[in-house]
Amino acid sequence: MRYFLRLSEISLIGASALVAGSLPGCSGPLDAQRETLRQSIVESSRREIADAQRDSDSRSLTRQPTELRFSDTIREELRQMAGPESYDDTAVNLGPDLLGEETRVVSLTLREAIVRAVEQNLQVQLTRFTPAISEAQVVAADAAFDWTLFASANFSRTDQPNPVPVINNVPVGSAVNKRQTAGFQTGVRKRLDAGGTLEVSSSLNVVNNRASNIELFPDPSRATTLDIILGQPLLRGFGADVALAEIQLASNFERDSIQLLKATLIDTITSAEQAYWNLHLARARLLIQQRLLERGVETRDVLQGRLDFDVKPAEYSDAVARVEARRADVIRAVNRLRQSSDQLKAIINDPEMTVGSEVVLLPLDEPIDAPAAYSLLDTLTTAIAARPEIQRSILAIDDASIRQTVAQNARLPLLDLTFQATFNGLADNLGDAYSDVGESQFVDILLGLLFEQPIGNRGAEARSRASRLQRAQAVVAYRSAVQQVVLEVKTALRDVVTNYQLIEQTRVSRLASAENLRTLLVEEENTRALTPDFLDLKLRRQESLALAELEEALALVDYNTALANLHDAMGVALERNQIRFVVPDPVDESANWIDWDRAETDPFDTPDDRDDNSG
Repeated sequence: MRYFLRLSEISLIGASALVAGSLPGCSGPLDAQRETLRQSIVESSRREIADAQRDSDSRSLTRQPTELRFSDTIREELRQMAGPESYDDTAVNLGPDLLGEETRVVSLTLREAIVRAVEQNLQVQLTRFTPAISEAQVVAADAAFDWTLFASANFSRTDQPNPVPVINNVPVGSAVNKRQTAGFQTGVRKRLDAGGTLEVSSSLNVVNNRASNIELFPDPSRATTLDIILGQPLLRGFGADVALAEIQLASNFERDSIQLLKATLIDTITSAEQAYWNLHLARARLLIQQRLLERGVETRDVLQGRLDFDVKPAEYSDAVARVEARRADVIRAVNRLRQSSDQLKAIINDPEMTVGSEVVLLPLDEPIDAPAAYSLLDTLTTAIAARPEIQRSILAIDDASIRQTVAQNARLPLLDLTFQATFNGLADNLGDAYSDVGESQFVDILLGLLFEQPIGNRGAEARSRASRLQRAQAVVAYRSAVQQVVLEVKTALRDVVTNYQLIEQTRVSRLASAENLRTLLVEEENTRALTPDFLDLKLRRQESLALAELEEALALVDYNTALANLHDAMGVALERNQIRFVVPDPVDESANWIDWDRAETDPFDTPDDRDDNSG
């Protein structure tokens, strides 16, 4: 637990700057918006943790010491009677499985459960593809600005009669239009970052006159051109903020998908820990119910032996009813253990232990009972800096800002500039034709402006207003996300504190209940007669002890679950388990996208306790 304190040794401004630093850089009008956004992030964070700044010291968990005092001999006897350590050598009796066969059992550690869940969980595998898909979408958006090569070729054969003008009774021209034409054009074009387009192309047209009564020079002729065309919007669509908007949105979506994958990993790790400890609790419940049933059967048999002496049939029937009720509790506990095992199997998705198999998982690790140190300020600042939900809400604001910039630009009139320069050449051979082009002897120039503006411009104005509202909505959503994260952290931290205290209280209650039963057993052996009232008291004290044992097991499990939930709320479950997250490439199935090299110890131990706490 002290681990997260070292991780979170950052100031409020540092945490906010780290979060705001996830915004992509860009020059242009978006800069001012993003600076305003960063200030809003800092202010929102400052407001939520202002009270926690009054005391940034770390404090350790404490609990009330027990008021019961026992000798070493009695304490050892109580330890063997009840409590987690008393079941070390006790096996669970699960009975036959759904196939009618003896139940197969596989034991695993918490580390094994987490490793298998991270590597094989179906939801993780599903989400793993999203970053690679979004990365391809970024490349596709950026590819719109790549150079495009184009080419075309044509051939035509013309054989047409022509009307011939007559001047002073003299025909002028040819009565037949007969020729062959071959044309070829090639060039490149590109979208510009400023919003325009640039095209450079060259064409060649070869004309061969086939009319017999007319001569052309040159014949065949070779006409060449070099065209340079530039189109640039001057108002609507101008600027890199607008032209590159789709790339920026795709990049943000890629970042968002990475944060989503990280969130899925964190949730999977937490779910695996919760399912593991729920399985531990289900096993503890079964062991407690089995022992309670054994003690009840023993007491019932005593009453049965005294039916002809001082036990009434109604009193014996009451004991039988209690035993059968305990047997029913054992049956329910077996079912709960099997269900808890299936839930863990569904999370880890091990191909050798599928949900459909009748293998029952059993936990090897025991829950820890070590005090943890915490600082409210550190937990909150860490959560604000590390939670994927915060990062995603910031990206949502940036997306809204980009769309607002585009929508505001769309309000402007359309005013597009077109410039075209054509260098011409003509000769009877290709070399001379291109030589004319190179010498720029014949140059055509075209310069044009296109203006367009909707009357009233209602559509663009409405979209601009909607984009402003969407950005304001995204800012409120970010503040809500910060508030929700703070709420989750404080709730988880309070659960840690509360459940740590409950461990001691439930342990004292269990010891007291065990002492009550022990003293009764001593009286049974030495002095007190085995009256029905005495045996009824014995049954009640057995049940009281079993309930106290279950409360202690629940408190231990709740404490360990609360620790997992706290690291989940802080967004550091990966770091807690010493997992280095690498954005995966699903195309390469052999690529490692999580690093377990440093994860050589039990993930639920604190670093300061890993050397001396076996967990």
